[in-house]
Amino acid sequence: MKSICVYCGSSAGTDMIYRKTAIDLGKALAHYNIRLIYGGGRIGLMGELADSVLSNGGEVTGIIPRFLYEKEVAHTGLTKLKVVETMHQRKSTMIEEADGFITLPGGFGTLDETFEVISWGQLQLHQKPCAFFNIQGYYDELKNFIEKAIMEGFVDKKYKQLFCFESNLLNIMDFFSTYIHPFSDKAAEALNDQSKTVHD
Repeated sequence: MKSICVYCGSSAGTDMIYRKTAIDLGKALAHYNIRLIYGGGRIGLMGELADSVLSNGGEVTGIIPRFLYEKEVAHTGLTKLKVVETMHQRKSTMIEEADGFITLPGGFGTLDETFEVISWGQLQLHQKPCAFFNIQGYYDELKNFIEKAIMEGFVDKKYKQLFCFESNLLNIMDFFSTYIHPFSDKAAEALNDQSKTVHD
């Protein structure tokens, strides 16, 4: 995996653990020579994450719409900063450039970006994994909501394979390294192998 897109808040949150996790994630991405793709901001968890990658010798590509750049929230010290015209262009560019997606704690924008990338995976527009970095149970209620949506018949349970909820970065990287999209050729081969085993 050469690049990972991280979605996260433009605020740092009320608990220092969120800031620490963003910094630790940045160190890990730099250590494993994985390029960070993110929203291009210099404030909140976004800024902490980008600064951590850069200070540890890693590469960072920020993608920011012009109206946010002009409001002076853009991080101008990145390896590369792409200025696009709309939020839609920002999201599609981030999806195109990344090999996988990690969601740190955040608000409406973070969830919007995350569920768009999951929806695109469901529609087979890409075959890339997504992980909620569930620090201190931040996303527990969201996980329960998804289970509720599955139980009530609004989400097929096979789509749970598109993402994971993990509180440990190593578990996230393990999920990424073994990820098989439910509609990929590899998934079909796995099902065929299972069917042969049962019938044999």
